[in-house]
Amino acid sequence: MNSPTIVFDLDGTLVDTAPDLVDTLNVIFAREGLPIIPYEHARVMIGGGARAMIERGLKAEARACTPEVMDRLFAEFIDHYAAHIADRSRTFPGLQEALDQLALQGCRFAVCTNKLEVLSVRLLDALELTGRFAAICGQDTFGMQKPDPRALQQTIERAGGTLDAAVMVGDSATDVRAAQNAGIPVIAVTFGYTETPIELTNPDRLIDSFDQLPDAALALLQEQSQSRNRSRS
Repeated sequence: MNSPTIVFDLDGTLVDTAPDLVDTLNVIFAREGLPIIPYEHARVMIGGGARAMIERGLKAEARACTPEVMDRLFAEFIDHYAAHIADRSRTFPGLQEALDQLALQGCRFAVCTNKLEVLSVRLLDALELTGRFAAICGQDTFGMQKPDPRALQQTIERAGGTLDAAVMVGDSATDVRAAQNAGIPVIAVTFGYTETPIELTNPDRLIDSFDQLPDAALALLQEQSQSRNRSRS
């Protein structure tokens, strides 16, 4: 039987990247003479990539800019963030232990994020996590990003998995919609960055810590296996 695949979002799911992302946003805004955005306000602007975060920050300040200025801000954001990508970013508690338990059950792991692929790999390299994932795919890997289900489907394929034996783990409505659109079950974490309460997105399972991930993921994979067997009988 094909090994099951657990696909993770990155920011707010695997890694608490908010400190470095918010610091970068405020560095860029300070250069433009814009007010600093408080951490708790900026934290929920994460998701959708750096450009989306900048746009949300400008909207919060009731500012607009031309496409040319946005391109410049985006480039400056990426340059600064790449140089400070793991200054304060750390994995969420219990991640390594959860991955160990799932690996013992034959699971493979992948990352499907709206972060740029090169930044995703750099971050996971810095945290010594890259080797744990069969595929690390970003918003630019396939030319589309979540919630487009193709981003998730192609990540699973690149990892060597199949849709009928895969589970998504994420922290936002974007992750939940991507999984639902791809036709795979989804586990939502409550410790991420979403502004909308994650339970309102109707994930298949909700977990408060990575201690709960192995049981939740294995239960969903078992349900998938039972569904496959029924369809064959």
